[in-house]
Amino acid sequence: MVFAKAVTALALAAGFSLPLSAVAADWTLDPAHSTLSFSGKQTGQPFTGHFGSFNGTISFDPKHPESGRAHVTIALSSAATGDRQRDGALPGQDWFNVAQFPSAVFDAQSFRAKGDNAYEALGTLSIRGISKSVTLPFTLDINGATAHAKGHLDLVRSAFGVGQGPWATGQWVALDVGVDIDIIAQQKP
Repeated sequence: MVFAKAVTALALAAGFSLPLSAVAADWTLDPAHSTLSFSGKQTGQPFTGHFGSFNGTISFDPKHPESGRAHVTIALSSAATGDRQRDGALPGQDWFNVAQFPSAVFDAQSFRAKGDNAYEALGTLSIRGISKSVTLPFTLDINGATAHAKGHLDLVRSAFGVGQGPWATGQWVALDVGVDIDIIAQQKP
């Protein structure tokens, strides 16, 4: 009995008050094998693009998703659509205004299991200094130390101040934007 109390006291003192199974694994995004893309419509014609530079860390255990966290930073200047005029405008003051707001940040405060390999990341997305609560649905497949997540999120760009002046309405560029993730992450040793 004294031994059990001593072990419990040592565990608490060392900070191990949670069962080991509730401690989330730490993962690092692999940007070289991941894609963060977006889609929209300009003058009624669909277009797609992607962000070439982003990074982040994730703490996630599929058995205890509610204890997970994620922090992803996206370099807005790395947006590319393949259209020279659009790509030249995106970093500007009317769109992402990268001189004042170089990054977008997604902070997930927890995850929720939806059944099978489906989950939701519950967090905050910040663009142009405006933060909004978002829920990102995604699927997750883990193979050893490699995780593969795919998801889609619909946003309204004007809610984040993206598109100022003549671009503030959906007349020329639709307000609805789709964001797709296809992320590979490696578990930290």
